[in-house]
Amino acid sequence: MTTLTAPPTPVPMRPGRPFPLGATWDGKGTNFALYSENASGIELCLFDEQGQETRVPVREQTAFVWHAYLPGVGPGQRYGYRVHGEYAPEKGLRFNPNVVLLDPYARALDGTEQFDRGVFGYVLGEDDSVMQQDEQRGAPLGIVTNPKSFDWQGDERPNVPFHQSVIYEAHVKGLTMTHPGVPEELRGTYAGVATEPILTYLKELGITAIEFMPVHQHVDDPFLLDKGLTNYWGYSTLAFFAPDVRYSAEAKKGNPAGAVDEFKAMVRALHEAGIEVILDVVYNHTAEGNHLGPTLSFKGIDNPTYYRLVADDPRFYFDYTGTGNSLNVRHPQTLQLIMDSLRYWVSDMHVDGFRFDLASTLARGLHEVDQLSGFFTIIHQDPVISQVKLIAEPWDVGEGGYQVGNFPVNWAEWNGIYRDDMRAFWKGDGGLASEIGYRLTGSSDLYQFNGRKPYASINFVTAHDGFTLRDTVTYEQKHNEANGEGNNDGHNHNITWNCGVEGETDDPAVNALRARQQRNFLATLLLGQGTPMLLGGDEFGRTQGGNNNAYCQDNEISWYNWNALDEDLLAFTKKVIALRKAHPALHRRKFFSGRNIRGEDIRDLVWLRFDGQEMTDEDWSNPHTQSMGIFLDGGGLDDTDERGRPLVDDHLLLLLNASHVDLPFRLPNLGGCQTWELLLDTTDDHAGGQAAAGSETSLASRSVKLYRCAQTQEG
Repeated sequence: MTTLTAPPTPVPMRPGRPFPLGATWDGKGTNFALYSENASGIELCLFDEQGQETRVPVREQTAFVWHAYLPGVGPGQRYGYRVHGEYAPEKGLRFNPNVVLLDPYARALDGTEQFDRGVFGYVLGEDDSVMQQDEQRGAPLGIVTNPKSFDWQGDERPNVPFHQSVIYEAHVKGLTMTHPGVPEELRGTYAGVATEPILTYLKELGITAIEFMPVHQHVDDPFLLDKGLTNYWGYSTLAFFAPDVRYSAEAKKGNPAGAVDEFKAMVRALHEAGIEVILDVVYNHTAEGNHLGPTLSFKGIDNPTYYRLVADDPRFYFDYTGTGNSLNVRHPQTLQLIMDSLRYWVSDMHVDGFRFDLASTLARGLHEVDQLSGFFTIIHQDPVISQVKLIAEPWDVGEGGYQVGNFPVNWAEWNGIYRDDMRAFWKGDGGLASEIGYRLTGSSDLYQFNGRKPYASINFVTAHDGFTLRDTVTYEQKHNEANGEGNNDGHNHNITWNCGVEGETDDPAVNALRARQQRNFLATLLLGQGTPMLLGGDEFGRTQGGNNNAYCQDNEISWYNWNALDEDLLAFTKKVIALRKAHPALHRRKFFSGRNIRGEDIRDLVWLRFDGQEMTDEDWSNPHTQSMGIFLDGGGLDDTDERGRPLVDDHLLLLLNASHVDLPFRLPNLGGCQTWELLLDTTDDHAGGQAAAGSETSLASRSVKLYRCAQTQEG
């Protein structure tokens, strides 16, 4: 172990406080606090603009928190830590003061990792041998920030109710990188998102929330860098409090600390546009990997505290994520780290919710997923975090990790069952009538019996992980050659249909079918109950050329091609979103009851065969049932608006035909409706007109129609 030495130049120091953790400026100086219960000594390392280091021994320790207050040290100061202790991997201890470490609570970073400057605590190839070289400075440094430097200008959260939400999943860089209306110097940045062309586009599209893929500072894995690639998606978090400098226009101008205020300005601009901000967060693992990974922060500060280690051989890490490690959420300090981070992004950065990557990992108590684990218990009682939107990706790679439908109240979930059922239905698979019935009505089989509502189901057909919507109807096989892994990465079970030709084609019939299939997916996604999530770019036909795992493609494969918009598809998507928002029957807050309404011989929901008769048990179980009609009674919402007034809507009729033949669908005489008005037809963007109840309409193969009741018996 290296002996603590006096700093090269005298630095005034006071004992400071153990709370809050991180670097906290009070206007006169900065308090530094770092948790490590197994360290034997801590050095605070201050760096000037030339990179010269001043080491300050931290003497005070309170409840395993090492702390010091430095008068005169303020915003802009770059810092790191050297942590002393035993290097004994067989005990799970990996201390090495030769490595400068990043503060887990750093609010801003001075750049990205630099592997060539040294980031390993051991001699490569010999992880039992401690690295003796003193210049391991490849981890980015923290920067002291001024939390009061930003003017929020009265920022107000949109507070869109979950059942009225339409979520748009996007990547900060991909969304803005090629947009001709975004100034070149702002493309790929938070500031680029806040420009008028992007804000106007999102507002006109009609989405209510943008769910950003990870913006926490992440690491680009060496194996990707060696291939000339990067970790574009960013699911390899290094710093849970710091916005990634890669997406900062200020950082590109030499002001990395400016990323914080730039991010805040983006949030403020989106809020002004009525759009909420949801962050995709990765608290299940970190960028430090397994026992052979780099030492950047947690591993060198207190390895057993922050990571789940194998009990009988703590050299190794439990890996429920497929990334090398799992955070030790059973430890109170790691739980505090996560909660402090979440609270910071809500309170200081004004975000409106979170989507938790591989959330089942966070729920694991010992080896099984437990919805009453400490993590969920703490979130449930937290007065700040419990009040924002909480969305789980309800699976991980461990045994028993697929937990769709099992998360607690107040949580929504990515409904992977919805995705798979809808893909199979429009692909033409039979025997799915019952499943489609559940998916279109909010998946009551998953969410009705544990205190949750239809909006707990985050419905999606596509997401960042997999094919885009256009590729879903264009490819049956993945084409990931550009990833450099021999096309062996990515999913093989895609549940897709290429409409008869693999890849792009000039065949007009195939292209017409693909255009209709994209509209079918969008229509069922946006007109069904639950909370729809649209993958950014699907609304205008974005393609990744069949790559279903573009995690490492920071290029034209992943970026939105704003010069190749399918304008007709975009107009269709806007229309469907507008229809959803205009009709409360399409975004119910409660599940359907199936009961008669006001004593009438009609229910709030009726399922119909194409001959106009109500579906029977035999129809539901018939493997050949590939079409259905859904009658929604506008008087059966059993809900009120924000002012307490009863909600009433038009009677609506949604018709679906996933078969390969056209069907004569008889329009029903239900709810006293005499005339039906056509609002939407996936075979014709300009279709309209009216038809009498009892008449037949031709429902084309693989198509959707939506009608509203234009005239009832009462007038």
